[in-house]
Amino acid sequence: MANTIVIGGTGGLGQVIAQRLADRGDELVITSRDLARAEEAAGRIKGVARGLALDLSEPAGIAQALAGVEEVDNLVIAGIEQTPNTLAAFDVEAAVRVVTIKLVGYAEAVRVLRPRFQPGASVVLFGGVAKDKPYPGSTMVTVINQGVSGLARTLAIEIAPHRVNAIHPAVVGDSPKWRDYENHPSVPRTPIGRLVTMDEVAGAVEFLLTNTGINGQDLVIDGGVQLT
Repeated sequence: MANTIVIGGTGGLGQVIAQRLADRGDELVITSRDLARAEEAAGRIKGVARGLALDLSEPAGIAQALAGVEEVDNLVIAGIEQTPNTLAAFDVEAAVRVVTIKLVGYAEAVRVLRPRFQPGASVVLFGGVAKDKPYPGSTMVTVINQGVSGLARTLAIEIAPHRVNAIHPAVVGDSPKWRDYENHPSVPRTPIGRLVTMDEVAGAVEFLLTNTGINGQDLVIDGGVQLT
């Protein structure tokens, strides 16, 4: 039985990932900035799960937040915050926050948990296809998702033999953010004729956790939209 942590596993895509891993028998810790929300989400999981409060935007508190976690076989860091930001209307505070969450916070979570990794432990970090396909307002989103790629590579060396990979989803059609959005402009350009689903992203996460030959890589799950 694997001990799995999903940071940012309390809603939407994070919750689908958590449930998929619970379905295969993992014991889960899922986190949110808010303890009540984390505990409520853990109660929705069909399987063994508990909730913890953890705020990636406050990296100095991550060690204390994870103090009760003893063993780790899988670590998925899916916590994100996507605030549109452009140079024309640059919000410095928002920019610092998103960089802190995805780069400093992700790195600190891995650092804190590294001594508790069990043999064969694996890490998946969440980026996004904006790293290669900027869009209006993606100034900081593009930067941090490129940073996630670099973080996965350097961590794969620093914490070897444990594996670290990054996953980069495109627009996820049935996610809470997009499921009520009709006629998304990506659909006509996507070879599969639709947007990717939360279940497909969760399956890709499971693949990265279980395939022991994949390390230091970026896995793009976009239905082929970058080909067009």
